[in-house]
Amino acid sequence: MQIILLKKFKIQKMKNILHIISSPRVEVSASRKLGKAVIEKIQEKYPDVVVKERDLSKDSIPILEEVHINTFFTPVESHSQEQAAINEYSTGLISELQEADIIVVDSPMYNFSVPASLRAYFDFTSRAGYTFKYDENGPKGLLNNKKLYIAFTSGNIYSEGPYQVYDSNVPYVKNIFGFYGVTDVSVFRAEGLSIPGIQETAMEKAIEAIIIDQFSDITRKGRLTNLQSSFLIGFSQSRFDQLEMEKRAKARSY
Repeated sequence: MQIILLKKFKIQKMKNILHIISSPRVEVSASRKLGKAVIEKIQEKYPDVVVKERDLSKDSIPILEEVHINTFFTPVESHSQEQAAINEYSTGLISELQEADIIVVDSPMYNFSVPASLRAYFDFTSRAGYTFKYDENGPKGLLNNKKLYIAFTSGNIYSEGPYQVYDSNVPYVKNIFGFYGVTDVSVFRAEGLSIPGIQETAMEKAIEAIIIDQFSDITRKGRLTNLQSSFLIGFSQSRFDQLEMEKRAKARSY
């Protein structure tokens, strides 16, 4: 009998950050400033992260129209050339979400809600079979094991007090991502940016309050991930190959 020894090994996966910028303002945007501060804090803690920036003011998302809705409800194999292009664009946005370990969303308060560009973004990423699915228990998010940071800015104060009822921004963003399966959320707020006596220090205090969570290393064990021991002893080569074939067949069946 051929003896095989398989040692466990660990692979550290470089973390991917998706930074979604929704403000149409560039030079004087408060949400951009706060979002940038969040990114910088993450980079301080994880110097090797890869940041992908999706600036919705530069990469304008179309307003949802009938042709888009028809595309999303038409099987891929039946797509016209126009629908294929729309689907490729939508799935490209979704793939950025799928590949991200950390998502940072800059979300300024516009008329008690989010900028139109961010709403359009959600219209193109909220797709059954991609970011969520339905089973016998109802909807289930497909973007699991991710962290979401929301960088929220507003002229007034909406986290508490008489205007709290008007905050349809942060709850909306949290609900959308929660529907996608992203439930680990931290919100950083720079509020009162138009209120004398508060606006002078609001941004500085918001940046000082940014705390980045500790993420465990993303690891992978050896070729047989269900083994608890550091060594596998006593399997012949043929038996090992059989296990590998069974494992791959099982993976293809899901």
